[in-house]
Amino acid sequence: MDTSDPDLGIDNLRVNIKHFGMVDYLSTWQEMKDFTLGRTKNTSDEIWLLQHPPVYTLGVAGKMEHLLRNNGISVVRTDRGGQITYHGPGQIIAYLLLDVRRLKLGVRELVRQMEGAVIDLLEEYSIDTKVREDAPGVYVGNAKIAALGLKIKNGYCYHGIALNVDMDLTPFSAINPCGYSGLKITQTSDLGISDGLDILTNKLSGKLKERIFKEKDSVAI
Repeated sequence: MDTSDPDLGIDNLRVNIKHFGMVDYLSTWQEMKDFTLGRTKNTSDEIWLLQHPPVYTLGVAGKMEHLLRNNGISVVRTDRGGQITYHGPGQIIAYLLLDVRRLKLGVRELVRQMEGAVIDLLEEYSIDTKVREDAPGVYVGNAKIAALGLKIKNGYCYHGIALNVDMDLTPFSAINPCGYSGLKITQTSDLGISDGLDILTNKLSGKLKERIFKEKDSVAI
């Protein structure tokens, strides 16, 4: 991955929107850590848009008991918050590499804005959504359509949000999604939304930019 950022003055920083396609989870996670470790107060924020091959990820305090059976899909214990979730083809992932101090965002507010971006997107398709105080993410009825998890380190965040679009949902049945037994999972293609990954990816990145960066410009790479 190319995680280079422009040499811009502090007053001219902007968010870079980067599209990576289908990329391995472990290498992407390492790239996020490297980017965060190497950034300075003058580093532009970035949003990485991508998909992962099939993988379960388990949060830093996640419990292996939420993996109900072995179906051959790798499990990675990562450093984000939250329990276990599944990533696979047909799911939009937006990783947010942000200077949260510069943006003056607390963790709760950042989570609210991430959820709000998905809600704004689904409202365009007349899909009623809700959030839960006890379980971050976005829900349609009692089914979860978007999951999120973050890591905050030295005032910077990474990881992000995953929106289910058109994927094989079967692997979710082998886990307690986000640590909740029997939690139903849904996706946009099952809700009558015909727009595919490319359109929804661009819309989601726009909603995130509007919610988090307000009037800041973005650069697509």
